[in-house]
Amino acid sequence: QVQLVESGGGLVQAGGSLRLSCAASGRTFSWYVMAWFRQAPGKEREFVAGINWIGGGTRYADSVKGRFTISRDNAKNTVSLQMNSLKPEDTAVYYCAADCRPDSWHCASWGQGTQVTVSS
Repeated sequence: QVQLVESGGGLVQAGGSLRLSCAASGRTFSWYVMAWFRQAPGKEREFVAGINWIGGGTRYADSVKGRFTISRDNAKNTVSLQMNSLKPEDTAVYYCAADCRPDSWHCASWGQGTQVTVSS
């Protein structure tokens, strides 16, 4: 199993940007499909973005396409989420996940989450 620690959350005004990072340790990082999810208050956790093990394939939720970019650095065992043009509806706890099935986005390992708050 892989251990995940997120960082980079915070408070930002609408239209601003944030970059989330996820540091992975444990089993070989490059074997995993990685993803970011988020959970807003009173809502279910939802898929945001995913990236395959060679970094060549990405997938995004419709709500973030064109604004968010997922990337990974296998040499540094990190996956990042660059978030631009943030909206108040992007406010949520963001979770990094590893060992994901891209057909269902069911993931085996999860980080503790980092809060992102977008003010209007």
